[in-house]
Amino acid sequence: MKTKTSRAMRCSALLAATGLLLSACDSSGDGGSGQAGSTSFQGRGPITYAAGKDATGVTPKVIARWNELHPKEKVTYIQLPTDADSQRQQMIQNAETKSNAYTVLSLDVVWTSEFAAHQWIDRLPENQFPLQKMLKPVVQTARYRGGLYAAPASSDGGLLYYRTDLMDKAGITAPPTTWSEMTNDCAQVKKKVPAAKGMSCYAGQLQKYEGLTVNFAEAVNSAGGIVTDANGKPDVDTPAARKGLDFLAGAVKNGTIPKEALTYQEEDGRQAFQAGKVMFLRNWPYMYSLAQKSPVAGKFAVSPLPGLDGPGSSSLGGHNLALSSFAKNKATALDFMKFFSSEDSATTFLKDASLAPAYADLYNTPSLVGKYPYLPVLKQSILHAVPRPRVVAYGDVTSAIQQEAYAVLTGTKSSAQALKDLQSDLQKATAQ
Repeated sequence: MKTKTSRAMRCSALLAATGLLLSACDSSGDGGSGQAGSTSFQGRGPITYAAGKDATGVTPKVIARWNELHPKEKVTYIQLPTDADSQRQQMIQNAETKSNAYTVLSLDVVWTSEFAAHQWIDRLPENQFPLQKMLKPVVQTARYRGGLYAAPASSDGGLLYYRTDLMDKAGITAPPTTWSEMTNDCAQVKKKVPAAKGMSCYAGQLQKYEGLTVNFAEAVNSAGGIVTDANGKPDVDTPAARKGLDFLAGAVKNGTIPKEALTYQEEDGRQAFQAGKVMFLRNWPYMYSLAQKSPVAGKFAVSPLPGLDGPGSSSLGGHNLALSSFAKNKATALDFMKFFSSEDSATTFLKDASLAPAYADLYNTPSLVGKYPYLPVLKQSILHAVPRPRVVAYGDVTSAIQQEAYAVLTGTKSSAQALKDLQSDLQKATAQ
């Protein structure tokens, strides 16, 4: 059993790590707003918003707009690390200490089940969010056992970024739809375009973190396999899954994917693409607006991810807003969540940061499609995306995937053995 002293010590360490000096961090955690799972949504005043660092700079602008309208209920933006694993770890540490340092949490869509099952977040009133206007796959990420435990703020679908200028010079008129087409296109470009000879072909996010789980799952799904079924049952030790993993491992081995990509997270890949180091890159839509301000502006486009025999499948990404069960000022928090996840805010994030909106109509608005031509491709990516495992023990699942996939990519284990071991690990993790 954790003592009051140990909880306080852990809370102090957490606040020091995030640069906060909040007297609100107490061991009881109710802060006048009720115990974990409270749905009273009472209390008004200052709150915090805990989310990963925003490379686009738009989040502070949206929060500043709220603060201007609500000077007595200001929101403080707590910027967590950029990688998803570290964000999740800090949020869990905050919840385990029953700290009210974090009010509204920006959750990766795959964390909803875990946080709801542990009663770290409150169930939300569905009638206060315009769910009927949102894409159905996006809304599903916010549910757990029939209840709404988060408000969809943004979605995400993986896209293939490619250099149109180089492909045009090589006489290639359409983006690749299969892995073999992509590697063949690379070879043709390198052969016909002198400026491309030193470039690598393809990269994704292959560092041992959540991005590797995403890239692994996409490779497996794009080869016709699955990681877990709709009920969370693992089924990864299959020929189809092996084909997907073998594509990644083989591409690293033969140089199609540069060795440096084993250290790439999203920003590393974006910078490599913008610097002319890679011809094709798998990344999220947020990169589009940033690349348009880089040396490759006007020289790239996006398409669906390629697969084994045709277009591949993206992992379903995005972020939802959740309310910490231990937070104070929950009435203010609920209003802020409605503001931050509104269609107006989604439009701002789309226009200024090319983030995928949750709202279906924004993908069909002519003025937006004219300015952001990737929207139709992105909508299809999201509608056909495959969710990562929706399991309570997601931390154990993603850790096992990262461990086995990375072993194969670095050549320390065969794909056959890794998938056999992964199947066993996932069965244990999901048996709870």
